[in-house]
Amino acid sequence: MSAVLQLKNVHRSYAGVPALAGIDATLPNDAYVSLLGPSGSGKTTLLRVIAGFEPADGGQILFAGRRIDGVPPHQRGIGFVFQNFALFPHLSVRQNIAFGLESRVVDPVTDVKIVAGRVRDMIALVGLAGLEDRAITQISGGQKQRVALARTLVTEPSMVLLDEPLGALDANLRTRMRGELRKIRERCGVTFLHVTGSETEALAMGDTVLVLDRGRIAQSADAGTLYSRPASPDVARFLNCFNIFSGELADDAFVSPVGRLALGDARQPSAKPAYAIRYDRVSIRPKDAAPAGDEVRIEGSFVASEYSGAAINSFFALDDGRVFEVETHLSHAAPENYEERGRYALVWKKEDSLVFA
Repeated sequence: MSAVLQLKNVHRSYAGVPALAGIDATLPNDAYVSLLGPSGSGKTTLLRVIAGFEPADGGQILFAGRRIDGVPPHQRGIGFVFQNFALFPHLSVRQNIAFGLESRVVDPVTDVKIVAGRVRDMIALVGLAGLEDRAITQISGGQKQRVALARTLVTEPSMVLLDEPLGALDANLRTRMRGELRKIRERCGVTFLHVTGSETEALAMGDTVLVLDRGRIAQSADAGTLYSRPASPDVARFLNCFNIFSGELADDAFVSPVGRLALGDARQPSAKPAYAIRYDRVSIRPKDAAPAGDEVRIEGSFVASEYSGAAINSFFALDDGRVFEVETHLSHAAPENYEERGRYALVWKKEDSLVFA
């Protein structure tokens, strides 16, 4: 698959403090790419540098094969959808979308019929038919999101940047809009780069997920690889689905504050040794249950359970004071009731563990 965007050693600092510390990444053409990272990792800065709203201090940005660092935003061919939508409240849905065509600096469209036809096609594409003459103040958050996207897409950009586009929506609408955005992108055939701080959103949306950590790309992978094989302990923490132990390798085990943990074959090179087991790979058993030969067992005291619809997350206090989390999918078994402060065995297959060393 050909690349639409290449970032080569891109830097950006504020008052001497690096926000982007040497970004190297390649974004494929005709793809949905998620950019995931915690607050302060440089996500929005990277988006603004790609768009041209802020200059890079160093490095190269290549778009469709040509360098664009130093090129004004309106000449880059890249669309931008803001988190707060940035719509004009005094204009109708139709007028907001048309604004992108009529008011652009390069080749504004002045033929009323051409504008009307392009806007009509875009309204159909994003599912806003029947709302053309509504005021922005009379439509829902999800509909505003579509108007903002349509206003960008009507200019036919080769790539669209979305800065936390679902952050202003309620939880149910966010879930619905994930599927809508993917469908719209597929119909347009352009690359979307979607910034989010939500690991669930990033994994659900992205054909490729980039993880940004302290101004650098910590991992670039498809969602399945990222979820099962994070490249570092820090990436595993961002995903919020792993129990992670510090410690060190010793012969055939990982020595941790809760004891010696048997090793599987999954290893990731890392400067910091760590042992990780995903929440949904752990089973909860009575305290006196003996593990099988291929299993790892520790003990913990039950603290609480949290119901999330399709799953229950149970929390246990380990002997070193840390909280250990277990995710049980309700499609696998009926929910269990655990005794408060009761002791239980927490068991997993050693081959399900991931060791960073």
